[in-house]
Amino acid sequence: MGERLPDPELFRQGGFRVASRLFIEGDIRGDERQVARLRQFAQREDPAADVLVPLLRNSRPEFEQALRQGIDSVESPPEELEAFFRNVEATPYWVDRDRLDRGARAITRAGLLGLFPLGDVSLMGGYLASRATKSLVGTGEIEYKAARRLVETATWWIHVTTPGALVPGGRGYESALRVRIVHAHVRAAMNRRKDWDYAAWDRPVNQVQTAGTLLLFSLVYVFGTQLLGLRYSARERADILHLWRYVGWLMGVDEELLPAGEDDAWRLLWLLATTEFIPDDDSKRLAAALMKAHAGIGDGRGALGKVLAHVSVAGHGAISRLLLGKTNADFLELPDDPLAQAAVVAAAGVNFAAETVRRVVPGATALQELIGAAGRRHYLRQVTKVFGLDPTYGRHMKAA
Repeated sequence: MGERLPDPELFRQGGFRVASRLFIEGDIRGDERQVARLRQFAQREDPAADVLVPLLRNSRPEFEQALRQGIDSVESPPEELEAFFRNVEATPYWVDRDRLDRGARAITRAGLLGLFPLGDVSLMGGYLASRATKSLVGTGEIEYKAARRLVETATWWIHVTTPGALVPGGRGYESALRVRIVHAHVRAAMNRRKDWDYAAWDRPVNQVQTAGTLLLFSLVYVFGTQLLGLRYSARERADILHLWRYVGWLMGVDEELLPAGEDDAWRLLWLLATTEFIPDDDSKRLAAALMKAHAGIGDGRGALGKVLAHVSVAGHGAISRLLLGKTNADFLELPDDPLAQAAVVAAAGVNFAAETVRRVVPGATALQELIGAAGRRHYLRQVTKVFGLDPTYGRHMKAA
């Protein structure tokens, strides 16, 4: 092993500096050889899904049937389609259905509170990875329709983290594979662009970027909720990561980049922070679009709407700033409101106290899971009605 590298900016400030002292055991820093190994995956895409892009123009019904009923239900499927589904239907040996359900229940328990770290840390933190943002900016969708994409991401996240949803034909299973195909369409669109800078931006939606997205939705999400006062047992954290390991496998992430546990996940995140979390002007544009989406809560509500918009922007900005650190938050031009930050810290303290009580009161955890599940179902009904969401993501494929 070579000499360990210094910590990247993400781990020198804010919540991740706290994590390095309170939640991480040992020295997770990597060396130059590990960085070089990770960077090789930036030139890898997802051939099994990419080959389906032209095929789906004529074989969409067969894809839908295989997705819902299995490839054996399709009579004489195209070779590429059969190979794709034979692979995803062959569940890896390490998948434990009981652990998937336990992890989903632990996530569900957070209810709608879980949407805050999802948007303010996972998505906002992802904008620090400037090479990954190039595909987002290239499609135009995330900047000009930020509110819709925020809702669609949250909806997808709820689908894949609902207990029992990752069985073949289940809503989470379908959603994971559909987004994998959306990624393939985006790659095809970006690879057709004459201005795509492979030397500076790597392959579009490559393996490193997909693995990074996986970590933002798993490890970073858990860490974000912990800093907001939620509490998990060691087994619950491990089960949440196990769930996302399987989601990542369904989405075509190389098995070498699928963390087997919490230590693996922190080490991979450190390497990603070192090599990928290098923000640029596109990062600022996407951050501004996301904050504008948060302000949209006040649209059409007059004077009250202005107050709601201010509170929303200040609150979401405070969470991002506290967890991502001052330097990153300043670069992204996030609002710096000391009162909002104090309110977030106070709310985290209240949550922590309530969570401490929950852990010792018989039946409280099961009750909280029911309340959280009800809140998530209500959210899905409301946003589906308001935004007219398409569960097949066909609009994104056409846009790509």
